Amino acid sequence: MFAAVLAVLAGLVVLVWSADRFIDGASGVARHLGMPPLLIGMVVIGFGTSAPEMVVSALAALQGNPGLALGNAYGSNITNIALILGLTALMSPMAVRSSILRKELPLLLGVTLLAGWQLMDGRISRLDALVLLMVFAGLMGWSIWTGMRGQADALAADAQADLMDSPQRPLGRNLFWLVIGLLLLVGSSRLLVWGAVSVAQSFGVSDLLIGLTIVAIGTSLPELASSVIAARKGEHDMALGNVLGSNLFNTLAVVGIAGSISPMATSPEVLQRDFLVMLGLTIAVLVMGLGWGRPGRINRVEGSALMLAYGLYMLGLILTASN
Repeated sequence: MFAAVLAVLAGLVVLVWSADRFIDGASGVARHLGMPPLLIGMVVIGFGTSAPEMVVSALAALQGNPGLALGNAYGSNITNIALILGLTALMSPMAVRSSILRKELPLLLGVTLLAGWQLMDGRISRLDALVLLMVFAGLMGWSIWTGMRGQADALAADAQADLMDSPQRPLGRNLFWLVIGLLLLVGSSRLLVWGAVSVAQSFGVSDLLIGLTIVAIGTSLPELASSVIAARKGEHDMALGNVLGSNLFNTLAVVGIAGSISPMATSPEVLQRDFLVMLGLTIAVLVMGLGWGRPGRINRVEGSALMLAYGLYMLGLILTASN
């Protein structure tokens, strides 16, 4: 038991550290290749911040732990909106200026509804996974096309400023951290999955519950760090873009990759509890972000409401585990 807990803690620490190194290396290589700043922010860094969820869920599916794979993906989405956006808005109320994000908000709601429809038969089949990956590929193509045309967008300006603040390192050093970060991501994910499953078995709780709590919070730390840093710089569109991009990656790519590796049976509470919470939070951030007659904004009161919702959800999971 002690070894399993130590594996979870060590796995999370190395996972977060290696994801940061991977993002630095990947964005540095992209800069050397002349990639536009907006695409680096939305595509390269989007992949990087979601890399922990991707690798952990893929390994969980390979090892026959579908609950951990789904719990990690959906739990990270809930954490991203309720905890990370809530905390970021408490630090600095977030104005939504980017036209790209205003289009991504309804897209995220549509993708979330697609996920709910797939859960209704109690499984994620390989066909379901293929649909998710095809939608993901289409959205990535749309993001690239939009990014190439939207140079004056507020999100592009934030991405440009963020990249200009960071020093450009030699290509060889960026390649080194890209490879080392990826290798450590895989290694720490294997350690984390083993530890999380062992802890779940020791306490007699489901791997879904562990995925929704410890693993989801741990794999969301890169999004937390990048959103808080962006908010402190006043780059509100970057902070919200980190969360929206991550949730799209999690719902489509993370679940799609895990389901294509191994079809996953889903327990009823995933649809009746976790999906409904994820859907409610997505609708809430859609209403806040679009404004509906007022400028899109997530203020401190709304941030507090998001964090309260997260606290109540965690309390519900704890009560479920104790029962």
